Amino acid sequence: MQVSEAVARRKSVRAFLDDRVAAERLAPLIESAGRAASGGNLQPWHVTLLTDGGMERFRAMMSARIASGRVDSPDYPLYHSPLAEPYRSRRFDVGEAKNARRGFPREDKAKRLDWFARNYRFFDAPAGLFLSVERDMGAAQWTDLGGFLATLMLLIVEDGLASCPQEAWVVHHRAVADFIDMPDSQMLFCGLAIGHPDPNAEVNGLETARAPVEEWLKTLSE
Repeated sequence: MQVSEAVARRKSVRAFLDDRVAAERLAPLIESAGRAASGGNLQPWHVTLLTDGGMERFRAMMSARIASGRVDSPDYPLYHSPLAEPYRSRRFDVGEAKNARRGFPREDKAKRLDWFARNYRFFDAPAGLFLSVERDMGAAQWTDLGGFLATLMLLIVEDGLASCPQEAWVVHHRAVADFIDMPDSQMLFCGLAIGHPDPNAEVNGLETARAPVEEWLKTLSE
């Protein structure tokens, strides 16, 4: 598979088959993603992989936490507030597109909340990981995390699997940190659900729109 094909195929999958994905299959992909570029070769990423019994124990912990209604104050804001255009509309539009694929109206708050809670089961994926960074790292190192994550997601596509990056874990970062024994010196960036996509799940048919290149590319040739 060419890199361009992996880029074209990659998308956020939110429904997975329960087919097992072993840590031994994923570890080489994660190691390869470590070749991603990083400023000064700092390689600021820290990764914790969950599979099999580890994933089962984690889901049981999160199920109890969700039932209790506990949440954490985010360590970082997911979006600038207020969002200016066109970013506000892009966020709204993709939310509406996901709602349409889920088969219930946006006004059905109970079903929306139930669906959103599936984030905290890794969308029932058989494997998942958490990506963290030292708290004293700056914005430049956070861009390195994005490069690592993008590289890993393309390698996952090449391997015949799918993934979904999840910043939603920001409101449960303390529970995650306790479970994975993350040092206090680190902070959670995101999770990544990994597995075989469910071909019959309507939500997996979503292809998010992209802005025309003319909106964001400037070329200076002279």
